[in-house]
Amino acid sequence: MQKEIHPNYGQAVITCACGNVIETRSTKKSINVDICANCHPFFTGDKKFVDTAGRIERFKKRYDKVKK
Repeated sequence: MQKEIHPNYGQAVITCACGNVIETRSTKKSINVDICANCHPFFTGDKKFVDTAGRIERFKKRYDKVKK
């Protein structure tokens, strides 16, 4: 391996929007994420949806028309 061409690999802190903090190693010092394993609906078992721009409501509206 060549010297002094690789980035520094050190301690890093990952912070989620829910407040969960994970310490790991990375080339970046800090990383901010929106959803982590502690608050993601798939891992928590909650039936809440992460909806963007009302997609779920539009789908339900279209599905109700077909159902009738």
